[in-house]
Amino acid sequence: MPHIGFGELIVILVIALIVFGPGKLPSVGGAIGKAFSEFRKAGKELTGETAASTAANEPVPVQAAAVPVQAAVVPQETHEVKS
Repeated sequence: MPHIGFGELIVILVIALIVFGPGKLPSVGGAIGKAFSEFRKAGKELTGETAASTAANEPVPVQAAAVPVQAAVVPQETHEVKS
């Protein structure tokens, strides 16, 4: 995830000042802040619901049955070296 440095933040603020003007900038900033807080709140609620539903639907562990395995006998090839 990219990080915004001080220089990038100044450029963004100058562009926002030019686009929205000094009178509307505080109301736009407040609206953006509220939107971010609502987004975080919805994300926390969603992760809480997901964790609760996965805990309730956790599968019961099943033991595997012991199955005898027969070893296959494979003849080995012999390579004789002739000198």
